[in-house]
Amino acid sequence: MPYRRLPNTDSARLRALNCALKQGSILSPIDLAISQALLLRLRAFMPLFKQTVDHQRETFRRQTQNSKTYLDVQKRAKLYISHFIQVVNLAILRGELKPEVRKYLGMRENQTTVPPLNTEADIIKWGDLIIKGEASRLATGASPITNPTIALVRVRFDDYMRTYHNQKSLQDIYNRASLKVADMRKDADLLIVETWNQVEAYFSELSPAEMRAKATVYGLVYVYRKNEKELERAEKKLLSDSLED
Repeated sequence: MPYRRLPNTDSARLRALNCALKQGSILSPIDLAISQALLLRLRAFMPLFKQTVDHQRETFRRQTQNSKTYLDVQKRAKLYISHFIQVVNLAILRGELKPEVRKYLGMRENQTTVPPLNTEADIIKWGDLIIKGEASRLATGASPITNPTIALVRVRFDDYMRTYHNQKSLQDIYNRASLKVADMRKDADLLIVETWNQVEAYFSELSPAEMRAKATVYGLVYVYRKNEKELERAEKKLLSDSLED
């Protein structure tokens, strides 16, 4: 026999609830397969659940939309930080600067490679270190590093930090919205199960095929196992023939 499959996505939950509510709006109480008490609960719950799901989807859209801008700004900040450190290392290699300069940037004196800039934490750490370090070095009367200057690095880094905080804020909003939806899913599933149970009980005196046909109007979903596909077609034909008679 086919089995009843409960919704496993928010879109499917909304469809199931809408189907039951639609029947509640077009049928009289005596012809309705669910109780009026349940119908009132569905009418109270559905708008709130839909609003919460829509809000979650909107926050996800905004976060995704901002991601491209964030990644572009992050790439540029990483590039300027890396180039600044490379320029320092090349100047030391040419003898224009002393190796001790690296200490101002938070690096080891003999560190000839660019530190890892693979994560957000890396970029924030080294951006902050070289900006503060170069300011300290310039305070001693030293000549500024150029191409890029620390001023340009700071512009890119500050731009990155603004975008970073904005992206984190969007992520937090989305996470909160997702938690709220997750909480409401429990109530949605309980209402759907109760609705489907009442619908099947209401049509229980009909044949299984007729019961399922009536129940699907209320949003119930039945799934046939692989070896039951032929039975499904036969039942549909019998039901169609009986309706024609």
